[in-house]
Amino acid sequence: MPIPTAPDAQASSTRPYLIRALHDWCTDNGYTPYIAVYVDASVQVPMEYVKNHEIVLNVGIDATNGLSLGNEYVEFKARFGGVARDIIVPIDHVIAIYARENGQGMAFPVPTEATPVVGGDQVGGPADGAQAQDVAGAVASPFGLRLASAPAAESGPADAPADGDRGRDDEPPPGPGGGPRPSLKRVK
Repeated sequence: MPIPTAPDAQASSTRPYLIRALHDWCTDNGYTPYIAVYVDASVQVPMEYVKNHEIVLNVGIDATNGLSLGNEYVEFKARFGGVARDIIVPIDHVIAIYARENGQGMAFPVPTEATPVVGGDQVGGPADGAQAQDVAGAVASPFGLRLASAPAAESGPADAPADGDRGRDDEPPPGPGGGPRPSLKRVK
């Protein structure tokens, strides 16, 4: 028996539900959830850490304050270089969510109606030991995001908790067995 739907009702996106589910899965299993974000003019993140229109953010409980994984936006406060910043990301700009420790997660398509960042590409780097990084080795395509094995970066994703410096890592985490960082694989 099919489930009845209203003829004019349009189903909401599954993306926010999948993001919340994978965030819960990471948290329940003791993993650190990271989101990869496509950055354009509609995204509020520290632009000095954006590279190639992308940034990776730690959305773990210890790294954020006031985390809200809503249907329209991901919002929270986090510290970058010791300064608390408000982060606002439209849900369709989250292009991946995964566990830092093993790379398991899910990638999503890059938004098709992205608003360009004024002033061209933003290029960032480490400053004050802040913990932010671009999606290293990522290749955007109309079919989604593929993350390759990432080389060690000068700075890791946003690990600085909003209430202090506890839990902060200055080095990117090693993969299982101390090898290279894990990679996110797209499963069809």
